[in-house]
Amino acid sequence: MIKTICVCGAGTMGSGIAQVSAQSGFKTILFDLDDSILEKAKINITNSLQFLCDKQKITPQQKESFFNSILFTSDNKNCIAEVVIEAIVEKIEAKTALFNLLSIQNSKSTIFATNTSSLPVTAIQKNVSHPERVVGMHFFNPAPVMKLVEVVKGEQTSESVLKEVFNLCEKMNKVPVICNDAPGFIVNRVARHYYLEAMKLSEEGVATFENIDKLMEASGFKMGPFKLMDLIGMDINLSVSQSLYKAFNNIKRFEPSQTQIDKVKSGDLGRKTGKGFYSYPVK
Repeated sequence: MIKTICVCGAGTMGSGIAQVSAQSGFKTILFDLDDSILEKAKINITNSLQFLCDKQKITPQQKESFFNSILFTSDNKNCIAEVVIEAIVEKIEAKTALFNLLSIQNSKSTIFATNTSSLPVTAIQKNVSHPERVVGMHFFNPAPVMKLVEVVKGEQTSESVLKEVFNLCEKMNKVPVICNDAPGFIVNRVARHYYLEAMKLSEEGVATFENIDKLMEASGFKMGPFKLMDLIGMDINLSVSQSLYKAFNNIKRFEPSQTQIDKVKSGDLGRKTGKGFYSYPVK
């Protein structure tokens, strides 16, 4: 029975997943080596819960209860749970090292879920001591709002783990969709051209990025491609494009945009840096 969930990585995605976990009634551990990132996560979660409170979606008592159920820690020895969800840097070596480290101090039944959006779950499994317990659990940003979670079955993921994570997603009031491990899984593979073709239109002078966003939003999309890239983070979005481009043997339709490469080089990563395609107030 899952009682405690440990989220590793207290950035935007990790803190959002931790909030979802706490709101779903689980004792939650949010781990990050950087204390300043943990402090920022505390502020972000507090503000997010206050917003829900102001909208009368939760009570002040629930707000306090949810926040108090989260242990913020920079000590990996506190990372003991039935489910560990990592939301750290997109590097296979870092993810496998973390899972191997935490598997030593956790039980033999602990599930290790990766929130990767671009790396193969199967590749992460290969160097983990208990590959059958590794599964993809891909949330979307912002995690407290977005309902979809891709539950990704690596080559060695056991059926029991897959089922348990699917059920966990439902307990978190999410909509889980099971898919087999493949480049970009489902959403990032389908959505890649939402970004790439939009940037191509802008580069060719067909329309400004502002007008492309307005048109797509008027067509029914909740957010235009450029606003969405700013929200996700230019570096993260580019990394996914590069990963798919490589995975599909540099096929032209997945070629990363020079526009986005230039944005990343200049440090204009979107909302988190105060500037991307649009400008934002720096918090």
